Amino acid sequence: MKEKILLELRDVTARYGDVQVLWGVSLSVREGEIATIVGANGAGKTTTLKTISGAVASAQGQILFDSEHIEKLPSHRVAARGIAHVPEGRRLFPMMTVRENLDLGAISPDARRHHAETLDQVFTLFPKLKEREQQMAGTLSGGEQQMVAIGRGLMARPRLLMLDEPSLGLAPIIVREMFDIIRKLNEDGITVMLVEQNVQQSLKLADRAYVLENGRVVLEGAGRELLDDERVRAAYLGA
Repeated sequence: MKEKILLELRDVTARYGDVQVLWGVSLSVREGEIATIVGANGAGKTTTLKTISGAVASAQGQILFDSEHIEKLPSHRVAARGIAHVPEGRRLFPMMTVRENLDLGAISPDARRHHAETLDQVFTLFPKLKEREQQMAGTLSGGEQQMVAIGRGLMARPRLLMLDEPSLGLAPIIVREMFDIIRKLNEDGITVMLVEQNVQQSLKLADRAYVLENGRVVLEGAGRELLDDERVRAAYLGA
């Protein structure tokens, strides 16, 4: 039974300028589990991850990571505490090599000390990246670029890995592979927070799930429970 709460949001609000996007979002992620946030475009899923990682400042509320308040910390200090954010769209440096992009993930002193060991782990998880180590990242396929993005996050040696739309734009066979990778990372001990428009697959995978609508949590529960919820099926699964 996964009991310890690793991440907790308490009534978090966030805005872009005068436009409020999150309205009192509360959720928790227990250590060792996969949690997912699902919802339509514009629901606030990406903003939630950005607010946790410090890329967007929270206007109100509290964000605790391992019982420590992080809502006022800049993003580099959030990352140093063990939160890796793999953003939507991969955000690689296309004119840098695969290896150079991966090296950028090792930002904390601890990550730098274990750089060689972690790089070996990434190459074991993604053998294709080892083969393409000196290839420019911009010349890779979409699936390979997503592997680099996840690998760069892993180079930070995170306790919590936040993935924003990792299957976006990928072929179905690569999507299945991506979800298998996420499951394996979790089995290896990494807590995962997943934002994903592939609602069916993400709810099957998740221990805990939250449905976000218009910046508010409207449903929460075990992933499999929400997969069988009539409201979720009607809104997101066309059933």
